[in-house]
Amino acid sequence: MSLPVVIDTSPDPERPDPNRREIPIASFVRRMGPTRTGALLLLLATALAIVWANVAHDSYETFWDTHLVLGLGDLTLDFTLHALVNDALMALFFFTLGLEVRRELTIGELTSWSRAVVPVVAGLCGLVVPALLYVLVARGSGWESAWGVVISTDTAFLVGALALIGPRAGGRLRVFLLALAVVDDIGALTIIALFYTEQFDPVPLLVAAAGMVGIWFTRHLPSGRAPIYTTLAIIVWLAFLASGVHPSLAGIAVALLVPVYRPSRQDVEHALALARTFRQSPTTEYARAAANSLRESISINERLQSAYAPYVSFVILPLFALANAGVQVSMEGLAAAAVSPVTWGVVVGLVVGKLIGVLGSTALVRALGIGELGPGLTRGRLAGGAALCGVGFTLSLFIVDLAIDDEAVANQARMGILLASAIAFGLATLIFRLTEHAHPAEEVGHVLQRPVTARDHVYGPMDAPMTLVEYGDFQCGFCLKTSGAIQEVVRELGGELRYVWRHAPLLRYHPNAIAAAEASEAAARQGKFFEFERSLFADQLHQQPRDMLRRAEELGLDVDRFEADLVSPGVAGRVRDDMLDAEAMEITAVPTIFINGRRHTGPHDARSLIEALRRARDTDDVSTARPEADAARS
Repeated sequence: MSLPVVIDTSPDPERPDPNRREIPIASFVRRMGPTRTGALLLLLATALAIVWANVAHDSYETFWDTHLVLGLGDLTLDFTLHALVNDALMALFFFTLGLEVRRELTIGELTSWSRAVVPVVAGLCGLVVPALLYVLVARGSGWESAWGVVISTDTAFLVGALALIGPRAGGRLRVFLLALAVVDDIGALTIIALFYTEQFDPVPLLVAAAGMVGIWFTRHLPSGRAPIYTTLAIIVWLAFLASGVHPSLAGIAVALLVPVYRPSRQDVEHALALARTFRQSPTTEYARAAANSLRESISINERLQSAYAPYVSFVILPLFALANAGVQVSMEGLAAAAVSPVTWGVVVGLVVGKLIGVLGSTALVRALGIGELGPGLTRGRLAGGAALCGVGFTLSLFIVDLAIDDEAVANQARMGILLASAIAFGLATLIFRLTEHAHPAEEVGHVLQRPVTARDHVYGPMDAPMTLVEYGDFQCGFCLKTSGAIQEVVRELGGELRYVWRHAPLLRYHPNAIAAAEASEAAARQGKFFEFERSLFADQLHQQPRDMLRRAEELGLDVDRFEADLVSPGVAGRVRDDMLDAEAMEITAVPTIFINGRRHTGPHDARSLIEALRRARDTDDVSTARPEADAARS
């Protein structure tokens, strides 16, 4: 049997239905993707702000200085439109940042120290080194205190730019940079609170603290939580405003209290039961109950991220750019910026500081052997990602308003931010192009990038002369057939073979594949991975949550521990690691087999696999040390 080619017969979301009418904007967003579209809108808003500020500067200033009064009776709030964007709308931006931070700290990349140490160190050095370089360049200007302008990477631009210019199969680089960006955001927000707060009044913060305590306990209410969350969040925001702490920081304070968790089996089963009831009796009451149950099975953190993300990307951030990026470009202004230590401090801090801080610290941590860096994170990709971290926009412009009260100097700082972001983008593009072309094309996908270690699921002795690594999917029919052939191979070769399973679930075709993979990992924590694997292949049609628990009970596992492990971040992270490895090697069909570190392209029947394994052993075509050497070189 030759390597299978999986044919998708389901509707392709990338291929529009010819009978479906779609408005042009929706079609554009679908083709570009929300990440790229958001970055493009941010760029267009920046360009529009610059043009507006230079063609009609008076109208630009007048528009954003327009006052808006909100109030009831004697209680009024008087905002300019500029302040409304920076103080109120940006609170929603910080709220979404806080939700992401909370998720990563609870169930994401930053839950495991070994996985988090490298991006944490890189993120911290990416804060410190740019600030030091800025102070060094800007010393004597009187604006050394504005070092906070260069500390932050713009996450929206970072992700959008990576989608535009980043390497193919760059999933692991994206995960690394997002984890780094979370650390960057935490540091930047802390610095804003500690160093750029004026006229501090601690009394209103007592009200804010009471509101946040209320938010914490609201999670225990059986229903009606949304109005209470909203009311308390507004009270916290008003208290921050009255205290002198920038009110947008109320967004992250509230977000860190919003609960996040992975869906529990009971919630999923309850939602499925209500959906079946609705199918049998399609009434409005059952429809509402099923919809509510489905919604409640997902944590409010993830529901809010999903709800607010489009507004933040497509409305709030472009509005912020329009209100803050209006740099006046004149010969006098350019001449002043060209010799301004503030401008060059910003440029050097963002471009050079981020590159040295992120790449240097990553190289140091890597050399010391601290933490984990997965395959695919080559020096070239890390260098390109580090250069891209120099795109400092949203928070950099935000801090300019807080740190510099001289409009001429603030204008010079904004010029520095725009110039630094353009240079960082161009430098990252150049690095990615050069390093990706320099990487041997024949190695991608043909050599096992991550060597076999004790962390893998290994059947057979670790020092066996023959190794077969399979990337597979428990719901794949081809993997089922191959599993029978591999059992024959194991029986014939015995102690001469080590067989390794790694996960490569094809989500577009097998919706339960990740759940099955995570269940097998939960079983592995009790030493029953291969037993659970065989039970999954024995009955591919029954892989619902209750089926996983039934299998665990039949295999004699501690069901309570198994159920707890099913929703643990460690189990999810373990499956995601294998998936990122598969993506890095451009594995798009399963099963994909590597024999002694080289991709096997022949038939998958037992006799062919045995011959290929013996040929690899006898000729020493690719020794088991070869993948380790390749991984070390990358």
